[in-house]
Amino acid sequence: MRAIRCPEGRPTVVEVDAPTGAGVRVKVASAGICGSDLHLMGMGLPLTFGHEIAGTLADGTPVAIEPLAPCGECPPCLDGTYQRCVLGPSIVFGVGRDGGMAEEVLAPESSLSRLPASVAPTDGCLVEPLAVAVHGVRRGGIRPTDRVAVIGGGTIGQMALVVSQAIGASVDLTARHDRQREAAARLGAGEVTEDAYDVVIEAAGTSSALADAVHRCRPGGTVVLLGSYWDGTIEMPGLSVTMKEITLVPATMYNRVGPSRDIDVAAAILADRPELPAAVITHRFPLDAGVEAFAVAADRSAGAIKVVLEP
Repeated sequence: MRAIRCPEGRPTVVEVDAPTGAGVRVKVASAGICGSDLHLMGMGLPLTFGHEIAGTLADGTPVAIEPLAPCGECPPCLDGTYQRCVLGPSIVFGVGRDGGMAEEVLAPESSLSRLPASVAPTDGCLVEPLAVAVHGVRRGGIRPTDRVAVIGGGTIGQMALVVSQAIGASVDLTARHDRQREAAARLGAGEVTEDAYDVVIEAAGTSSALADAVHRCRPGGTVVLLGSYWDGTIEMPGLSVTMKEITLVPATMYNRVGPSRDIDVAAAILADRPELPAAVITHRFPLDAGVEAFAVAADRSAGAIKVVLEP
């Protein structure tokens, strides 16, 4: 079958064996290109990329995939924080095991999330980034009465906007690119003002964005660190953080609280916001056009937000 891998740091469409072994076979209908995929390209990972995945089971059941295969036995797995599994990055699809930029992917049954009837599998890849936002918004303790600012208009910023709105909060968003601002406006965001916000979600993953988030947060407020800091280190506006007594809340991936999984909450939110795919999915490509798709995804200034592969 066809799949996208990145030998020598470049996305390439290759022929690989169909997946075998334990798990449930999913025919992939959509796989989103994440910013992390662009960062991971140069690492020479010997596997199929892709962790934003949706498709259908053999009986036609539409599903999104929570792209984690934790051990299920360590303390974090047992308490529901399985994204912190002792096995580390090896549990993540497209990082430690084959991902979903392929015709088929093999997934643990426990990672499947049935899509609501109104959600097309070709849009279902948005469930994963929505789950990231569900997790971050929950950790940030956002309430219906809060004023929330989102810093960054990429996919995660747009998802944080929608999830915060689902809580009932008033949400403004600031972004670098026109297409990102247009999407946020379509989704009902206001423009970020100089007023102090109760919660600021930093979704860009840069030192400058963190400084902006702290600046816009009210004294005693919360800044949620939802972006990925790929540079490894980050400059902390320490004086402002301490003088304003801001609570910094990091968030990564998703998990569950009791019987409630972030991935299932995300699927329900996607069903409730049918306008979301059209607002944020800016490009769709067949799997054979994977090289072009990665190039488009890397050029935010050209209008890309979410680029989706459809095998």
